[in-house]
Amino acid sequence: MPNVFDEVHRRCQAGEAVALATVVDTWRSAPQPSGAAMLVAADGTVTGSVSGGCVEADVYERANRVLHTGVPELTRYGVSDDDAYAVGLTCGGVLDVFVERIEPDALAQLDAVAAARRAGRSAAVVTCVAADAGDPPGTVPVDPAGRLGRRRVLTGNQVFGSLGDDRLDDAASADALGLLAAGRSGMLRYGYHGQRRRGGGVSLFVTAYATPPRMIVFGAIDFAAAVARIGAFLGYRVTVCDARPVFTTARRFPEADEVVVQWPHRYLRTELDAGRVDGRTVVCVLTHDPKFDVPLLELALRHPLAYVGAMGSRRTHDERHKLLREAGLDTAQLARLASPIGLDLGGRTPEETAVSVAAQIVAAHWGGSGRPLAALDGPIHQPG
Repeated sequence: MPNVFDEVHRRCQAGEAVALATVVDTWRSAPQPSGAAMLVAADGTVTGSVSGGCVEADVYERANRVLHTGVPELTRYGVSDDDAYAVGLTCGGVLDVFVERIEPDALAQLDAVAAARRAGRSAAVVTCVAADAGDPPGTVPVDPAGRLGRRRVLTGNQVFGSLGDDRLDDAASADALGLLAAGRSGMLRYGYHGQRRRGGGVSLFVTAYATPPRMIVFGAIDFAAAVARIGAFLGYRVTVCDARPVFTTARRFPEADEVVVQWPHRYLRTELDAGRVDGRTVVCVLTHDPKFDVPLLELALRHPLAYVGAMGSRRTHDERHKLLREAGLDTAQLARLASPIGLDLGGRTPEETAVSVAAQIVAAHWGGSGRPLAALDGPIHQPG
């Protein structure tokens, strides 16, 4: 199934207008994060989702109306005391959905975003979703300055469009690039001329098309193939690296984006020096061989990576800790090492082990406990 952006781009290339619904803000246990989107085409085709089914039918009707009228709509969905199952989030969450009509004349902007993504660069689209930020979301937002639906697109050195004020453009661009660097979409709120909001103003939503985070898997073993496969499923750009050319082949790791024959710590050093590793990068060390993993882990744990995990028995873990401490790592750095790698799921096969590793990476990213949801109180979907 095509992703939403690709389908918007394809439809506009064909000269079609489409309605695009985007989750622009969430509270409590919302089922989809900010940035989740759903496209409705003139032929009734739907691509994507904004809630996992809770409010799709109502958003679909609104999208058809916006497609016909061209007037954007911003709607807040939450639990309805009178009719919780009709139009509302029975999970207890609240979300704002902005529906806009995308015309074929936006093709130059879409082309620029598509070109940036193909080249492995990031891009951001800033859209005005409320032109009087002092008013709560309604069916049709107030738009006293005619700014609703205006877009500003940032792709590397290229900038397209204006939000209607030079100072607002500058402030929004700077903050959008900050969100893009963090790899997340989100809301920005300002006064009409880019000042920090006091009362009324504009609400802007930044859709961040960030480059995918990296997963680097060291050790060309069967477990690495399974971890690479689930890493690709989670949206990582996956690299498998090992110093042994006979095992480190693209044929053995078809889901990996690249397969590298190199001494592990030398490869990581090269990637760090080149700026191709950042705070979103996860590293999985599956070599369980001290001559490979100790210099590699010493390097990885000295940098603020998102996750560093290492495979091995508890005896291997204890010996590795001893060697890493002798190499000069302190207690805080050693505490960042997930070893033995993964959560206790009781798995045995490479695929089951990969699920436990992926579960630990997800928990580390979102701050999850790794415990059964049935044993916890509070919202299931934690705010991002």
